[in-house]
Amino acid sequence: WYMRQFYLEYRDFPILQQLVGEIPWGHNILILSKIKNMNEREYYIKASAEMGWSRNVLLNQIKSGAYEFSLRQKTHNFPRVLPKHLAEQADESIKSLYNLDFLGIKKPVIEREIERRLVDKIKRFMLELGKGFSFIGNQYRLTLGDNEYFVDLLFFNRNLKCLVAIELKTGKFEPEYAGKMDFYLHLLDEQVRLKDENSPIGIILCADKDNIVVEYALRSVRKPVGVAEYYLTKKLPKYLAETLPDANSLKLPIQEELK
Repeated sequence: WYMRQFYLEYRDFPILQQLVGEIPWGHNILILSKIKNMNEREYYIKASAEMGWSRNVLLNQIKSGAYEFSLRQKTHNFPRVLPKHLAEQADESIKSLYNLDFLGIKKPVIEREIERRLVDKIKRFMLELGKGFSFIGNQYRLTLGDNEYFVDLLFFNRNLKCLVAIELKTGKFEPEYAGKMDFYLHLLDEQVRLKDENSPIGIILCADKDNIVVEYALRSVRKPVGVAEYYLTKKLPKYLAETLPDANSLKLPIQEELK
């Protein structure tokens, strides 16, 4: 049955006919059964092939809506501070929204707890970041004079040939986050970057992003900075939804308290 369905679905899409041969049959069946939109199918087929997703990771990506997130507007200053070819690579390598749902993190969250869980499951987190990322360390130590500074997470991207610093923030994005990241990138550029590597890139992960504020803050920094937000589970699992009040119900007493 699947073979016939496979033929009927893809016979008018020669590009997809070529792509499906790059991933296992089980991946193809999963995409065929779960996804109806051809553009969305193409996204998951390409992502599975390029990032080496297992079937379980692919299923998790589909459930978390990775395709929809990939369409979201990215907020960064890469075109203004990087050469065109590097700006395009950086834009492709960084998603506008990272899915941290697999960590089981719920609001309110504590940054150190998020980081601890990220380190524990760093291989899966790497898949969320995109292609070519290698993990260097967490709480990466930098010094200037007698002062110590610590970057939450530090990666190296093989495709971009550069260091990628990540800062984890809870709550809305604040303009000073961009200045702090700019400072870290200066130190990484001067102390850690090798001569044949490109300038470091920074990513600020925040629980709630205001695009206007972010864009304004980035105009004053000279290093590439991308800003994304946490993706947290929006719906309770069925076994909890039957017992706990939904989000809208919980908002009412909070709003009344703030009046």
